[in-house]
Amino acid sequence: QADLVASGGGLVQAGGSLRLSCAASGRTFSSYTMGWFRQAPGKEREFVGAITWSGGSTYYADSVKGRFTISRDNAKNTVYLQMNSLKAEDTAVYYCAADLWGSGSYYPYEYEYWGQGTQVTVSS
Repeated sequence: QADLVASGGGLVQAGGSLRLSCAASGRTFSSYTMGWFRQAPGKEREFVGAITWSGGSTYYADSVKGRFTISRDNAKNTVYLQMNSLKAEDTAVYYCAADLWGSGSYYPYEYEYWGQGTQVTVSS
Protein backbone atom coordinates (compact mmCIF):
# COMPACT_ATOMS: atom_id res chain seq x y z
CA GLN A 1 0.00 0.00 0.00
CA ALA A 2 1.19 3.53 -0.76
CA ASP A 3 0.01 6.67 1.00
CA LEU A 4 0.80 9.74 -1.05
CA VAL A 5 1.13 13.36 0.07
CA ALA A 6 1.47 16.03 -2.59
CA SER A 7 2.90 19.45 -1.85
CA GLY A 8 4.47 22.48 -3.51
CA GLY A 9 1.48 24.09 -5.14
CA GLY A 10 0.81 27.80 -4.99
CA LEU A 11 0.22 30.99 -6.90
CA VAL A 12 2.69 31.94 -9.61
CA GLN A 13 2.74 34.39 -12.49
CA ALA A 14 2.64 33.19 -16.06
CA GLY A 15 6.11 32.26 -17.21
CA GLY A 16 7.16 31.27 -13.72
CA SER A 17 8.09 27.91 -12.23
CA LEU A 18 6.97 25.59 -9.47
CA ARG A 19 8.16 22.23 -8.28
CA LEU A 20 5.64 19.80 -6.90
CA SER A 21 6.62 16.93 -4.65
CA CYS A 22 4.81 13.74 -3.81
CA ALA A 23 6.05 11.81 -0.82
CA ALA A 24 5.06 8.18 -0.47
CA SER A 25 5.00 6.04 2.62
CA GLY A 26 5.77 2.36 2.61
CA ARG A 27 8.80 0.32 1.66
CA THR A 28 7.85 -0.56 -1.90
CA PHE A 29 7.94 2.87 -3.54
CA SER A 30 10.46 1.65 -6.11
CA SER A 31 7.86 -0.83 -7.37
CA TYR A 32 5.41 1.89 -8.37
CA THR A 33 5.16 3.85 -11.54
CA MET A 34 4.22 7.36 -10.50
CA GLY A 35 1.88 9.62 -12.41
CA TRP A 36 0.83 13.22 -12.20
CA PHE A 37 -2.67 14.27 -13.17
CA ARG A 38 -4.52 17.55 -12.95
CA GLN A 39 -8.11 18.68 -12.79
CA ALA A 40 -9.36 22.15 -13.55
CA PRO A 41 -12.80 23.34 -12.41
CA GLY A 42 -15.52 21.84 -14.57
CA LYS A 43 -13.11 19.59 -16.42
CA GLU A 44 -12.19 15.94 -16.24
CA ARG A 45 -8.99 14.78 -14.62
CA GLU A 46 -6.26 14.67 -17.23
CA PHE A 47 -2.88 13.03 -17.51
CA VAL A 48 0.16 15.28 -17.09
CA GLY A 49 3.03 12.82 -17.01
CA ALA A 50 4.43 9.65 -15.54
CA ILE A 51 7.72 8.06 -14.62
CA THR A 52 8.14 4.31 -14.55
CA TRP A 53 9.04 2.39 -11.42
CA SER A 54 12.65 2.06 -12.60
CA GLY A 55 12.87 5.71 -13.55
CA GLY A 56 13.96 4.60 -16.98
CA SER A 57 11.06 6.09 -18.90
CA THR A 58 9.00 9.23 -18.67
CA TYR A 59 5.84 10.19 -20.50
CA TYR A 60 4.19 13.57 -20.91
CA ALA A 61 0.99 15.03 -22.20
CA ASP A 62 1.54 17.08 -25.35
CA SER A 63 0.32 20.18 -23.54
CA VAL A 64 3.23 20.10 -21.07
CA LYS A 65 5.98 18.46 -23.12
CA GLY A 66 9.13 20.55 -23.06
CA ARG A 67 7.95 22.57 -20.06
CA PHE A 68 7.41 19.96 -17.33
CA THR A 69 9.86 17.36 -16.08
CA ILE A 70 9.17 14.38 -13.84
CA SER A 71 11.86 12.82 -11.71
CA ARG A 72 12.01 10.49 -8.75
CA ASP A 73 14.27 9.77 -5.83
CA ASN A 74 13.60 6.24 -4.65
CA ALA A 75 15.86 6.70 -1.63
CA LYS A 76 13.54 9.49 -0.46
CA ASN A 77 10.32 7.84 -1.64
CA THR A 78 9.52 11.02 -3.53
CA VAL A 79 8.52 11.96 -7.04
CA TYR A 80 8.81 15.49 -8.38
CA LEU A 81 7.13 17.54 -11.06
CA GLN A 82 9.20 20.51 -12.18
CA MET A 83 6.95 22.95 -14.01
CA ASN A 84 8.52 25.74 -16.05
CA SER A 85 7.07 28.38 -18.36
CA LEU A 86 3.74 28.08 -16.65
CA LYS A 87 0.63 29.24 -18.42
CA ALA A 88 -2.78 30.27 -17.15
CA GLU A 89 -4.21 27.07 -18.60
CA ASP A 90 -1.98 25.06 -16.27
CA THR A 91 -4.15 26.20 -13.37
CA ALA A 92 -5.62 23.12 -11.71
CA VAL A 93 -5.44 20.83 -8.74
CA TYR A 94 -2.51 18.50 -9.30
CA TYR A 95 -2.61 14.93 -8.08
CA CYS A 96 0.08 12.30 -7.83
CA ALA A 97 -0.83 8.66 -8.24
CA ALA A 98 0.84 5.28 -7.97
CA ASP A 99 0.50 2.24 -10.21
CA LEU A 100 2.20 -0.96 -9.07
CA TRP A 101 4.63 -2.10 -11.79
CA GLY A 102 2.80 0.19 -14.15
CA SER A 103 3.85 1.07 -17.67
CA GLY A 104 3.10 4.79 -17.46
CA SER A 105 -0.55 4.76 -18.37
CA TYR A 106 -2.46 7.88 -19.38
CA TYR A 107 -5.64 6.56 -17.75
CA PRO A 108 -6.49 7.46 -14.14
CA TYR A 109 -8.24 4.14 -13.52
CA GLU A 110 -4.92 2.32 -13.95
CA TYR A 111 -3.56 3.94 -10.78
CA GLU A 112 -4.33 2.29 -7.46
CA TYR A 113 -3.38 5.04 -5.04
CA TRP A 114 -3.88 8.79 -5.09
CA GLY A 115 -2.61 11.77 -3.16
CA GLN A 116 -4.86 14.51 -1.88
CA GLY A 117 -3.99 17.08 -4.55
CA THR A 118 -2.25 20.44 -4.44
CA GLN A 119 -3.58 23.62 -6.01
CA VAL A 120 -1.57 25.37 -8.72
CA THR A 121 -2.79 28.78 -9.82
CA VAL A 122 -1.10 30.65 -12.64
CA SER A 123 -2.01 34.29 -13.02
CA SER A 124 -1.84 35.86 -16.45
